[in-house]
Amino acid sequence: MSEPVSALKNARYDAGIALISEVAPMGMITIRGDLDAPYLRKVTKKLTGVERPERGQCRFAGNAGAAWMSPDELLLFCPHVQVSEVLARLHAAFEDTHTTAMDVSGARAAFRVEGPHAREVLAKLAPVDLAPDQFTPGMFRRTRMGQVPAAFWLRDDGAFEVICFRSVAQYMFDQLCVAAQPGSAVGHFQTA
Repeated sequence: MSEPVSALKNARYDAGIALISEVAPMGMITIRGDLDAPYLRKVTKKLTGVERPERGQCRFAGNAGAAWMSPDELLLFCPHVQVSEVLARLHAAFEDTHTTAMDVSGARAAFRVEGPHAREVLAKLAPVDLAPDQFTPGMFRRTRMGQVPAAFWLRDDGAFEVICFRSVAQYMFDQLCVAAQPGSAVGHFQTA
């Protein structure tokens, strides 16, 4: 089996007000079904180590986690090498239910935005209130960034992770880099 390759081969931009880096390929599995069903809650916790996230939330334990995507959709994260095993376990747990699980890892690209101006970089691109008291660690948003659909969340370490379709990875990376250009800090989220 061949090794997974990221969309932009680990692209990185560190010359601006924030560090933008492509995240190595990670496993992403979309689950559609009744998010309140006990079997779904149980298997989600067993596979990720976290409780099913509530609306607008993302929870992680190490390199596994889950994000609330919509009233009937979760996005599970796992190490890329575990996708087949996780899918098999999900399919077994969902047998005889109206629940589906599908590997979407190859269709997505992921980026990390970090540094003291990370909020500012994202605020330039997404119509989301990113004030520190409004967007806290664990929060997750599906939105548009520039001209493309995307989702992002805030990690406990203060970095943001952004996911988008792999087909627009270069566009996403470029617009993140433009928003992080040297001298482009606005200072809106800076404290005294």
